[in-house]
Amino acid sequence: MATITFKNVVKTYEDGVTVIPDLNLEIKDKEFIILVGPSGCGKSTTLRMIAGLEEVSKGELYIGDRLVNKVAPKDRDIAMVFQSYALYPHMTVYKNMAFGLTLRKVPKKVIDEKVRAAAKILDIEKYLNRKPKALSGGQRQRVALGRAMVRDPAVFLLDEPLSNLDAKLRTEMRSQITKLHQRLQTTFVYVTHDQTEAMTMADRIVVMKDGIINQVDTPQELYNHPCNVFVAGFIGSPQMNFLEGRLKKDEKGYFVKIGYSIIRLPERMKPSAYEEERVILGIRPEDLNLDKNNGDSIEVKVELAEMMGSEIYVYSTFEGKKIIARIDSSEKIENGENIRLTLDTQKLHIFNAQTEELICD
Repeated sequence: MATITFKNVVKTYEDGVTVIPDLNLEIKDKEFIILVGPSGCGKSTTLRMIAGLEEVSKGELYIGDRLVNKVAPKDRDIAMVFQSYALYPHMTVYKNMAFGLTLRKVPKKVIDEKVRAAAKILDIEKYLNRKPKALSGGQRQRVALGRAMVRDPAVFLLDEPLSNLDAKLRTEMRSQITKLHQRLQTTFVYVTHDQTEAMTMADRIVVMKDGIINQVDTPQELYNHPCNVFVAGFIGSPQMNFLEGRLKKDEKGYFVKIGYSIIRLPERMKPSAYEEERVILGIRPEDLNLDKNNGDSIEVKVELAEMMGSEIYVYSTFEGKKIIARIDSSEKIENGENIRLTLDTQKLHIFNAQTEELICD
């Protein structure tokens, strides 16, 4: 069992700065969980506490059924893959991968079997006699993964392992790491600031801000049902549009008044407790479309139409607020023109303007 459990964990540094005020989280056995959030949110500190590289100031940290607060890193049955690869430059790939096992005095035959088996899975067999400087970034990252694999750890910890790679290699390595998890059937805890990595790889995502977990859920649930403005804005690219207005009601139902415009809410939304209060309306760029039928729509002024291949990102203003739409590239949109956009009202999110918590979606 390689569950990981944080119970009221606090991390305070010697200067008195608390970066993790009260962390409660359970990571399931064999789960691929990803910690995301902006720089300084505490995600790497959380990972380093699991590894034993940072001490837990208060609370309890369990790996399986064992309390590991005072257990040395080497005795935690974990392996860590770093952003910088951390390979020994004077050693061959083979010796880099074998190093940890050699220190533990594992028999040479067993080491050889493990290294060659890992190299085969990662497609680096032909590089075993090379030194790291003769490898590309992607190849070095596979060596770092292989070095972790040969130890057969119960838990893999990966700290921004793809951030040094170019876009094409990142995409390739994402799929390789996902396949590796499926093959090894062990617990993976992965840290990144890249929400695309999180959305494409994770079983569940932990969204953190200022050392506090805002939401833990599957990628689809986070995308469709964010619990607050921060999560809604962090997940999705380009990020969700936020329009502040006042919630009102007439004989036709509820609507949000933004400047001189109104946006009607679908019939299923009945946020009666917030009538006449300030709210934030959230709508994703892909849920805005060009209005060709003079229907129920909003008028925006185009500031920039950015061709992205299959889509155009339309950056515009509506009632003095910035709004982004993703439009099919077959449309002709000119900078500076006024266009009308329809909103998929079934995809609206309404947040409390004071607390920024979700009211309804």
